[in-house]
Amino acid sequence: MEEQSSKVMPINISDEMRTSFMDYAMSVIVSRALPDVRDGLKPVHRRILYAMNDLGMTPDKPYKKSARIVGDVIGKYHPHGDQAVYDTMVRMAQDFSYRYMLVDGHGNFGSVDGDAAAAMRYTESRMSKIAVELLRDIQKETVNYGSNYDDTLKEPLVLPSRFPNILVNGASGIAVGMATNIPPHQLGEVIDGCIAYIDNEEISIDELMEFVKGPDFPTGAQILGKEGIRSAYHTGKGSVIMRAKTHFEEMSNNKQRIIVTEIPYQVNKAKLIEKIAELVRDKKLEGITDLRDESDREGMRIVIELRRDANGNVVLNNLYKQTQLQTSFGVNMLALVDGAPKVLNLKQIIHYYIEHQKEIIRRRSEYDLKKARARAHILEGLRIALDNLDAVIKLIRASDTVENAKNGLMENFKLSEEQAKAILDMRLQKLTGLEREKIEEEYAELLKLIAELEAILADEGKVLTIIKEELLEIKDKFNDKRRSIITLSADDIDIEDLIPEQDVVLTLTHQGYVKRIPLTTYKSQKRGGKGVSALGTKETDFLQHLFTMSTHDYVLFFTNRGKVYRIKAYEIPEGSRTARGTAIVNLLPIEPGEVINAMIPVRCFNNECSLFFATKKGLVKKTALMDFQNIRKGGIIAITLRPEDELIGVFMTDGDQEVILGSKDGKAIRFHEQEVRVMGRSAAGVKGITLHPNDNVVGVDVVKENEDVIVITENGYGKRTKIEEYRAQSRGGKGIGTINVTDKNGTVVGLKVVNEEQEIMVITQSGVVIRQNVKGISQLGRRTQGVRIIRVGDKDRVSTFAKFLTNEEVENIE
Repeated sequence: MEEQSSKVMPINISDEMRTSFMDYAMSVIVSRALPDVRDGLKPVHRRILYAMNDLGMTPDKPYKKSARIVGDVIGKYHPHGDQAVYDTMVRMAQDFSYRYMLVDGHGNFGSVDGDAAAAMRYTESRMSKIAVELLRDIQKETVNYGSNYDDTLKEPLVLPSRFPNILVNGASGIAVGMATNIPPHQLGEVIDGCIAYIDNEEISIDELMEFVKGPDFPTGAQILGKEGIRSAYHTGKGSVIMRAKTHFEEMSNNKQRIIVTEIPYQVNKAKLIEKIAELVRDKKLEGITDLRDESDREGMRIVIELRRDANGNVVLNNLYKQTQLQTSFGVNMLALVDGAPKVLNLKQIIHYYIEHQKEIIRRRSEYDLKKARARAHILEGLRIALDNLDAVIKLIRASDTVENAKNGLMENFKLSEEQAKAILDMRLQKLTGLEREKIEEEYAELLKLIAELEAILADEGKVLTIIKEELLEIKDKFNDKRRSIITLSADDIDIEDLIPEQDVVLTLTHQGYVKRIPLTTYKSQKRGGKGVSALGTKETDFLQHLFTMSTHDYVLFFTNRGKVYRIKAYEIPEGSRTARGTAIVNLLPIEPGEVINAMIPVRCFNNECSLFFATKKGLVKKTALMDFQNIRKGGIIAITLRPEDELIGVFMTDGDQEVILGSKDGKAIRFHEQEVRVMGRSAAGVKGITLHPNDNVVGVDVVKENEDVIVITENGYGKRTKIEEYRAQSRGGKGIGTINVTDKNGTVVGLKVVNEEQEIMVITQSGVVIRQNVKGISQLGRRTQGVRIIRVGDKDRVSTFAKFLTNEEVENIE
């Protein structure tokens, strides 16, 4: 008893549950539910096809009982229920389930009405012609094999798959914690996409979509819009809306009927008709007087007769809304890559397939090369024997045994054992002149083949050429017409397609007026010498931002409340030379009290650039530009602000900039942006400068060599200081003095980095504006009070200042 109890190992039940469940989950994911990206098959599909190939059930052979195939599959490779294997084989033989059937079925294999297939003892099967292409060259050691469930046989871990089956036939499966749902596609389109990728591995997904238009379902029907397709191909996930193919027929008595000729993929026709009848009976669908199924061998035909006074389009739209005449296909392109599940976009799927084909061609060439060299070696021996025929015959006749004859040949003619055996096995007919000539011809052909195979193995370009040729060969044999029609939805009618792409100049004034001018017009204005007068601003307003960009580029607008809005450049109204522009509040859904304080043009969203944020309370943040790729019309949060905090500045960086922050109490800190790690869009940021109570950040800018830092105080004093006087510090410090704040000059209202050629506008609370040349402002040390820039009244104060784009700067914008 003690001995038995000593063999019992105490295990924590939670650890055991975790380990066991993970083992089970991985088994389901890898060995049952998910397809391999290379051949698009789950293990059960692969085993069915391999077993049929083993049985010689090719398209040129007679059909055999399905029960025999199922028996071979479960007995040799798949130790699961026979009905599960048969159901899988049935789906592979249904023209409404598979876009290109892999099993050629004979007998009752079910219907689109949901009728079950006949029992496996009644039906017969064999491989379809296209299924042979999945197994082509498997006998040439092109794929790896593994042991079957009882370690008595070997089975392939993947098939050669000479066409991209994962896209052509799609796949669906539910694993543990994940599922896959890959739609089928038209063979010719997918092959064209593969060839386009081979020709240019840098091809974009949008360029691939010029070849691979979208899914192509076995049951045809319509696909509404391209947005779901675009999302699926770019991200691996999307929703494709399918709609039945219908038309109206006129009847007598001025009545109409709706004819349904194609229904969405995976919709049960009988249940669809039953659902329509139920809705009519419950008075949820009005205007239908009769419903019947007239489908036959010629095709599908569902007839829906309408009341005389019914509006056919209204009834049809209600049918789309309430029944599966319109449904969606949730795309989730999840597949096994090197044994691990991964969500893939269109380009990645094609990439992995082409890499698999490279491996197949390489291994096939190595196999053929090995066979060719072995045969050439034998022929070289036969040639030696024929050249020394009399001596060979004499040696063989003089030998007592076959072993002696073999050894004698090897010693006297420097032959290998294989060559000697081949000579001894040679038939007398080989001695004729004609046979000797055939040996020479065969040897010459083998030398040529060996050279070709060696060239293929040495040059990946030749491998890719072979892949293209073989894919085109399959396309020629099996290509057919697209069944699903892709139509435009209302969402797909993008005004951008109607807007010509051209370069424009975008301007934004201090008071928030924006406009765009064609760059060609703008350049001609510059030649005419109009300069800044072309801006058409009020005396109290001035041009603060000017960019050149394309009409199809994005513009990001950031507000003091930490929100970001996005519009296309063409959405900004075009203005004339003298136009003031459009108030930005008329273009964006800005809330009361929300003010635009940064405007950034973006041609494309990528991971190479980041946006740097600074807030009034001294926090800074850096976020990848890519995080702002999707912005809804109402704007999104760009940075999470704490109570009483505001966003004061945003600028784009390349990862190698230094920034400087200035505070109301006359402190400034300079640090490298690499001290701020990249954070998510909703993050609040980290401390950029430590502020005293009641102190705030009033300015942020990018450090530029050989430029100056200018600060201006509320009482109208200011100065500029060389940037070199601000040493670099660590982020989060208290900073160093940038101006000596006293009762005379007051607190700081702003800090900017400027050069001598620029101008600034100083604005007071009462609306007084003064334009000042930077060069005219004294250059002083950090610890000075500054000089008077603007004289303000006793009750007036400077509210802000901004850099002003001068005539020369505007003229130099290209």
